[in-house]
Amino acid sequence: MELRVLGPVEIWTDTNRNSLDGAKQRTVLAALLLAGGRMVSDRQLSELLWGTEPPTTMNAQIYTYVSRLRKLLRDGATIVRQRPGYLLRTTTARFDFAEFERLSGAGREALREERHADAARHFRDGLSLWRGPALTDVTEFLADVELPRLEEARTAALESRIEADLALGRHAQLIAELTGLVATYPLAERLRAQLMTALFRSDRQADALAVYDAGR
Repeated sequence: MELRVLGPVEIWTDTNRNSLDGAKQRTVLAALLLAGGRMVSDRQLSELLWGTEPPTTMNAQIYTYVSRLRKLLRDGATIVRQRPGYLLRTTTARFDFAEFERLSGAGREALREERHADAARHFRDGLSLWRGPALTDVTEFLADVELPRLEEARTAALESRIEADLALGRHAQLIAELTGLVATYPLAERLRAQLMTALFRSDRQADALAVYDAGR
């Protein structure tokens, strides 16, 4: 079983995707997964589902979402009632963000040890787990809370992967990718510096200075 939040929130068993009933059920699953084994209180779940205006049937609805998720999770993961909330324990299930964090950690260790080929591979494998914008089909309340840290983790891994590739002398191959990234994230200083480095090492000093001037 695979539990996914790096894109649409999904439960996969083998090659089959299990249907989740709407944004609120996906929100409960994603909130429990992203808590990393910690208890999420009923009040927290309510705020992530309905903001500051929960319905009077809040507790009953949360119970219904949890009951339906338990049937879908089977033996791969278990949702436990731990008052005043719930926690999710994974057993055999694979959680894509946890795997991304594991690979990113391995990449950072390899980068510190100057094993640049290993670092680039680990970061690339981790980034391949992203299937588009994370949490694309949850409530706005959960997205506002969790999406910034997920995107920050992805950007950090991407910048570190590029650092490893630059150390491996792949500057010419990186220029097109970095040009697009800088256009998308014009205030990302590390990406801009990496583009300047790639241009300079490709004997394009004038272009590197132009990138600097545009950033300034």
